[in-house]
Amino acid sequence: MSRSLARLLSVVFHPLLLPTYLFAFLFYYLPAPLVSLPLRGRWVVLSLIFFTTFIIPGLGAYTMVRAGHVDSLEMDRREQRSLPLLFTGVCYVVTAYLLHRENIFDRLFFVIMVILATSVFLAFVISLFWKISAHSIGVGGALGLLLVLSRLSPDSDMVPPLALTIFIAGAVLSARLSLHVHTPAQVYAGFGSGLLLALTAAALAL
Repeated sequence: MSRSLARLLSVVFHPLLLPTYLFAFLFYYLPAPLVSLPLRGRWVVLSLIFFTTFIIPGLGAYTMVRAGHVDSLEMDRREQRSLPLLFTGVCYVVTAYLLHRENIFDRLFFVIMVILATSVFLAFVISLFWKISAHSIGVGGALGLLLVLSRLSPDSDMVPPLALTIFIAGAVLSARLSLHVHTPAQVYAGFGSGLLLALTAAALAL
């Protein structure tokens, strides 16, 4: 894989964008019985999720770079990942709280956001000792959540999105290896832990 393609995949499927992708799929692909939120209001919730899980953490990471706490937004050095991951995890917890506080939101929204927040804190804890791939945790968790949603909505045609997600996961894992930012063990461990976390947490909560 060329470095330019690997970099493009790493940006397009950055872990901070995965919550927005997942909720967009939830709002606009799954049938109404699973999502009771009125269609006209879904873009507002999706905008909120994009702002609190991408814009704010992204600005936080940029501020850390400007302040000299982090060398670059890529955060290649393991020891510099802790603070950005911790800040991102807090942003995700706040988002989960907002989804839980309002009764108009389905409980599924809160559960998914809690799982995403837990995956960030998992990456934070592991990164204290080892440079695991956050991209791999993200795509592994996304695949796990889609598998759960396919069980919750058996009438939906989940084969195309599952097949696409598996393809994207393979492409992202290959991209991280092509860029030589992670070892195979770090990539595969990230994918496996993200997938297992999503499946286990969803089985307990749903």
